[in-house]
Amino acid sequence: MIVRPEGGPRVVVGVDDSAGARCALAWAIGEARLRRMPLLVVHATPLPPHVSAAGQLGGGVTEALRASGAELLDRLLDEVAAPGEERPRTLTLVGEPGAALVLLTREDDILVVGHGGRSALSRLLRPSVRLHCARRARATLVCVRPPSVESLLTSLATRDDSTGRARLRRFGWRQDG
Repeated sequence: MIVRPEGGPRVVVGVDDSAGARCALAWAIGEARLRRMPLLVVHATPLPPHVSAAGQLGGGVTEALRASGAELLDRLLDEVAAPGEERPRTLTLVGEPGAALVLLTREDDILVVGHGGRSALSRLLRPSVRLHCARRARATLVCVRPPSVESLLTSLATRDDSTGRARLRRFGWRQDG
């Protein structure tokens, strides 16, 4: 059972170990700061099919999944959040990610998820969290797509500072002039 805390609106972001989730987390951090709203970073891990089919839902399996989720959240916040910034509240759950996010959010919340490019086979094996939330969430839903490589290169190419040129050189590009 998920107990929702009382209080005003907040930004809730669902993350996993994908580029879309990193972009969603960065966007959610900025939005929470801009709106002066609390941020809740959530990672929900579905049970592996062989565990749920065998009925082996022991405490060891769920604790291992939660510990793995907590490590992932720490790593993502280290990568995305500004150094020295106060850590947002985090929550790791075991269950279907889309259903967990829908249960956690209220009407006045902003729910943020990443929008990644998955193959048709991947979507068949694991349902889309984004689509689940779009169909069922009462909160305002924001889907954040990672920028394309072309747009990143274009933004770097138009910069005048030396860091932009250094990044372009790492991609093998040269700026003449």
